[in-house]
Amino acid sequence: MAGMDEFLGRLNPDMCVVTAASGGERAGCLVGFASQCSIRPVRFVVWLSEANHTFRVARSAQVLAVHLLAREQHALAELFGGRTGDQEDKLAHVRWREGHGGAVVLQDAPAWFVGRIVTRLGGGDHIGFVLDPVEWGDRDVCDGPLLRLEDAHTISPGHPVD
Repeated sequence: MAGMDEFLGRLNPDMCVVTAASGGERAGCLVGFASQCSIRPVRFVVWLSEANHTFRVARSAQVLAVHLLAREQHALAELFGGRTGDQEDKLAHVRWREGHGGAVVLQDAPAWFVGRIVTRLGGGDHIGFVLDPVEWGDRDVCDGPLLRLEDAHTISPGHPVD
């Protein structure tokens, strides 16, 4: 696995915050596994850890919201990546509004979209949620770099990764 670890170590993906709402519960987490996965129709996949509170809310949700963060929003990344929704309502600490289908949209994210969940895919210890974008927006306030994995490596995960 050393060779694969070396390969993966060269990657530096954008980080995003994924939020979910269902059955009166709200949740959100920092995600490093996400990508466009289809051109026509446009589809996007986010991978959520099965150990994560957000996964438990998302598995019964109809939509998820995906938010990009600016590099200087490290504190927001720390909130969603370093704390667990099992112990606190992370959304009580941020400005948000209800989006399409009851989605939780973070108002301070530079760019975001809400996606209808098309399917779920097994992928080891994470489940992929394939999304059909139905609403999106940006704030035109961030022309700088996005938060990437190398910017977030100091955040200790709210849930163990092993």
